[in-house]
Amino acid sequence: MVCLGNICRSPMAQGILEHKVEESGLDVEVDSAGTSDYHIGQAPDHRAIAKSKEYGIDISQYKGRQLVAEDFEEFDRILVMDTSNYNNAVALVEDEQKKAKVEMILNLSQPGNNMSVPDPYFGGEEGFENVYQLLDHACDVLIKELKSER
Repeated sequence: MVCLGNICRSPMAQGILEHKVEESGLDVEVDSAGTSDYHIGQAPDHRAIAKSKEYGIDISQYKGRQLVAEDFEEFDRILVMDTSNYNNAVALVEDEQKKAKVEMILNLSQPGNNMSVPDPYFGGEEGFENVYQLLDHACDVLIKELKSER
């Protein structure tokens, strides 16, 4: 899961997917990162922590990190929150097969629309709720895909 700073959208997405993976008994490694180095080592935004906690998900122990080329070796899929994240992610690698791992997360729930998950950082409570709902729905679709692959 990848966003800009790794303190709002991507840690929420990581927490949601980890929760769903655990509930479904799948063996899937989930992580998150940012395309920037703004928040390396920092906890998620307090509003992202609070919103996730409302849904029984604890992301308070996550620490921000930056997406690196090695992530393309480690992970099968790299789900990004917006077009800027997409462009920054694919710029890290030259191999077309690795670039093909990068996909817009909302294309899971709204195929082919290339919609962005809005950054709630400068918004209020409703922005974090909206982001949570968008990510929750996309992760439901991803879980169905993962189950069908098993």
